[in-house]
This record gives sequence, C-alpha cells and structure tokens, in this order.
Amino acid sequence: MKQPKDKKDKKKKEKKVSLKRTWQNNLFALREIGKASPFYLIVYLSSTVIYGLLEFFTGAYLLRKIVNSVEVGEELSGIVMYVAVLMAVTVVSYLVLNWFWHVISPKMQQKIAMQIQKELFAKASEVELGCYENPAFYDKYVRAMDEASYRVSQVLDTLDTLLSHIITTSANSFLLFFIDPWLMVFACIPLFLGFIKKKESKISHDWSVARKSTERRVWYVQRTFYLSDYAKEMRIGGMYRLMLRDLRESYRVFRDLTNKYGLKVTLLSTLRHFGLDVLTVFGATLYAVWSTMYLGPANGGMSVGDCVVVIGSISTVSYSLNYIVDTLTQFHEHALFLEDVRYFLDYQPTIVGGERIASEDGGELRVEHVSFRYDGAEKDTLEDISFTLKKGERLALVGSNGSGKTTLVKLLLRLYDPKEGEILLNGVNIKEMTLDSYRDRFGTVFQDFKLFSLSVRENVLLREPREGDEELVIRALKESGAYERVMRLPKGLDTVLTREFDDEGANLSVGEQQKLSLARVFAENTPFVILDEPSSALDPIAEYTMFENMMRATEGRSVIFISHRLSSAVLADRVILMDEGKIAEIGTHEELLARGGKYAEMFSRQAENYLGSEVTDNE
Repeated sequence: MKQPKDKKDKKKKEKKVSLKRTWQNNLFALREIGKASPFYLIVYLSSTVIYGLLEFFTGAYLLRKIVNSVEVGEELSGIVMYVAVLMAVTVVSYLVLNWFWHVISPKMQQKIAMQIQKELFAKASEVELGCYENPAFYDKYVRAMDEASYRVSQVLDTLDTLLSHIITTSANSFLLFFIDPWLMVFACIPLFLGFIKKKESKISHDWSVARKSTERRVWYVQRTFYLSDYAKEMRIGGMYRLMLRDLRESYRVFRDLTNKYGLKVTLLSTLRHFGLDVLTVFGATLYAVWSTMYLGPANGGMSVGDCVVVIGSISTVSYSLNYIVDTLTQFHEHALFLEDVRYFLDYQPTIVGGERIASEDGGELRVEHVSFRYDGAEKDTLEDISFTLKKGERLALVGSNGSGKTTLVKLLLRLYDPKEGEILLNGVNIKEMTLDSYRDRFGTVFQDFKLFSLSVRENVLLREPREGDEELVIRALKESGAYERVMRLPKGLDTVLTREFDDEGANLSVGEQQKLSLARVFAENTPFVILDEPSSALDPIAEYTMFENMMRATEGRSVIFISHRLSSAVLADRVILMDEGKIAEIGTHEELLARGGKYAEMFSRQAENYLGSEVTDNE
C-alpha cells in the first residue's frame, strides 16, 4: 500500500533527525568527558594509536619480514636490529601507559562520573514534582540515572575501539593491497554485513527497553523482602504470596520478551558470522594458497611469506572491518540511551523563579481564588481557595482525607503552580521571586519526611555543620522533645542514623524520627513554618508537649499546620476547615464551635470518643 506523501516525508525527516541526533548525543558524551578532564581524553586516544602501530609492526609486518628474509637469504643482523628497536619502544610505551591506566585513569574516571552525576542531580532538583508523577517522564529519568555515567564512558571506549580498528585495518590493508590488490575484495565483504548488524543492534535495544519496566518491578519485589520498611507487613497475612505472584508474572514477561526478540537476534547474528567467517576468511585463504602453489612469485603469484601474511592478516582486516561497522552501530545504540540523559538535562522546568528576592522578614501571604488540578485528574483538587496568612499568625488546616490540605501546602511552597488564581507575598506574586529565596523563607516538615544516613546534627541542620552550631542543634532537639533520646545514643549528636553504613548507627522509632524531623524547624529562624501532620506518630501527651513547645519556639513567626487531631486547632489563631477541595469554614476555634457547623460536629465526635475514629490526611 502506497503511503501518503506527508507520511513519507515525516518518516524521512525523522530518519534524518535520528542520524543527526546520534552524532549529537555521542559528541555530548565526549564533551562531558572533556569538561571533566581534557588530559584524560587526549592521552586515552593517543594510547590507542601507539598500541595499534606497535601491534602491526610486531605482528604481520614482522612475520612477513622474517619469512621473506629467510626465503631470499638475508643477513640475520637486520632482523635483530629491527626487533631490538621494537623492544625498546614497546617497553617504554607500556611503562608510561600502564602508569597512566593504573594510577591516573581510575581517578579521572571517578571525576568524570561525578561531573555527570552533578549535572543530573542539579537538574533533578529543578524539575517540578509533577514530573515524578508522570510515568513516561519518570521512566526516562530512571533510565538517565541508570545509564548516564556508564554510557558516557562507553562512548569513549567505543571511540577508542573504532580508532584501534581503523589503525589495524589501514595498516594491514595497505600491506595486503601491496601484496595483491584483489585481496581487498574479500576484505570489504564485512562492510556489507553492517546493515545486518545495525538491524541486530536495533532489536537488542528494543529488547533492553522492553525489559526496563519489568526489571523495576522485580527490583521492587526484592526490596519488599529485604528492606526493614516492609518486614512487618510481609509477615502478616498473605502479602508475601502476592509479591511472589508478581515475581512470577515478571519472569513470565521476561520469557515472552526472550521468545519475541531472542530468535530474531540469533538469526541475524548467525547470518552475519557466516558472511564474515566463510565468505571472507576461507575465501581469501583459498585464493592466497592458489596464488602461491599454482602461480608462484615467478608468474605473478605470492611468495610463501606473502601467503603466510595473507592467511594471518585477512582475518585481522576482515574482523577489524566488521568491528568498525559494529562499532558504528554501537554509537547508534549509545545515542538511543543517551537520548534519555539529554532529554532529562534539556528539560525546561515549568516552575521557574523570577528575579525578585523574597523578603527575609516574610510578611503577609495571600491566596486569591486559587484552583488546581493534577495532570490526568478528572476534577480539581482545589477550587477557588482564598485566605490570608498575616505576619505572625498561626493557622490550622483541618479536614477529612483527600480534602486538599497537603496539596495547598505544596502550592504555597511553589512545588506546584495554580491552574487559576495567584499566591502573593506582601502583594507580589510569588512567581516573580527567585525559587531559592522564596522557599528559603519556609521551615517545613512534611508528613512523609525522610531522615538520612548521616549524623544526628547533620539531619537536624540539613547542611554542613559550622562552628557554634552545637547549641543551636541542642536547643532544637529540646524544643522538639528528641533531646533526651539523642543523648542516650552511643555517640550523641554524632550518632549516624540507621545501620545501613554504620554498625554503631541508631534505628529510631517512628515517633522518635518525627520529633527529630521537627527539630529541623526549630533549628531554622525562617519567617514561615509549615507542618504537615507534625504529630501523627506521637501519643497525646507527647503531642500536647510538642505543640506547646512549637507555639513557644515559633513566637512571631507565621505558622501553618495540618493536624488530624482537632484538639490541636485550639492553639491556632484561626482554623480553616477544608472539604472536597474547598474552604468549608474559616474562623477562630471558638467562632467555628459557636457556628455549630461541620467543624463543631467533627470536634464534638473526637471529644466524645478520643480513641475512636479520627480525621487523617494521607493525600
């Protein structure tokens, strides 16, 4: 069926762009190496030239020289002098280059890997949270992180291999052409096999990409069995059977993918090796033997020395040409993987800062008619939200699960931008302010906070400790209620959290971890404080103490806190009750109770049955 012209043009354009992008992606990798260490790049490639020339002059050329010298009766001294010079050059070259490979190269490789990782991590800190919730983007991100350092180094290895085979092919081809120009017919057969190799590499790449999502699922199942985070649930009920079911399903997918792609790769590989081994090597060998035995040097045929060289060199040239084609297809393969890396690094975040610096003193934060909908959602998560947080005011956000409280906090921190409406700080849209200056005005503890496998003091400060920080850390730990527990640890503030990398590390309970995370807020003198479920893992007494400490420590600072226990809302200056993405009620605790609405009903239910059903928020 004939394709429409526009479709054919589009396909042609895509093919052209794909070829252009292939070289752009590989040059990108070489530029990354050059940025990290130009010296490494130059020496790496120069060593290949040296190795290639030494291999030729100590191999095929030396063999031909020896056999032909014996055949015509030349003096031995000429051979000895030639070998002596080669030995001296070889020893010096290998001494210098081995020093480079074993002393310099490992350091340079680490430097290159760090250079790439720094760029990826910097970009990861810029992209908006919505990217992590986009499966297609997240898959590219994971592949970029998995492949970046390896693929960049592989591009240099492939270029090195290409250069090596070009030198080998050029030197040996020149020798073969000098012996008998017809030998080049056999030597060029591998060039035509390159089309088969390209197809084989494309199928192998598709196979690798198709396995990625299933491999991630297998890794996830493995984590559920060996990480302590899942240990309790995996021992309750039949959860482990469900994980094993997923594992079996993943391996079934692997089997199907092998059946789909494996046979194609096998057939193409066999066809390619038949052309390489049978047509090229055996064909040229038979031709050389015929030329030597039936023609001989007297009739324009080969000498014995030339025949020996041909038998040894034709396979070298043949395989080198094949490897050159193979190497060129590897550049295409590298480009396919590096496309994910470049896509990620070239991605332009939709949430970007302005040029204004946010006021260090904070000020009035105003939300005006804000609505927000997650990508792919059928309805708005937030709808027409308006309120003002005055300087020094304490505001409690309460409401049922899924009412939009945590989403609102994310908008206030500019982790997302509203679809409609605006958020103003001292009358200025927060989009006009630099992201760093604006976000630095907030001390925040999220419901799903994370602790790092670092010392207690580093986990509290979230930065490199400086002189005089110890008193700050101790005060913060006391305010959060974590001080006594930390002081009982083997190394106090220097105790590493978790035992993943330190046998003397500490594993804290969930409640203790939450107190430690709260200390981060008390260690920062930010004008705004946001606490998303700050007491979800604490008992009532610890919660009451924590809130008392929090209110005292945040005196003069603007505070927004989400709590699943409405009793904590009593300590707030105002309360916002959210319901299905809207503000249902707003006012002081006393005003809302007197109003007798939904807030009063919820508060009454919790007061009557404090240990019963409570409002939670896991959005």
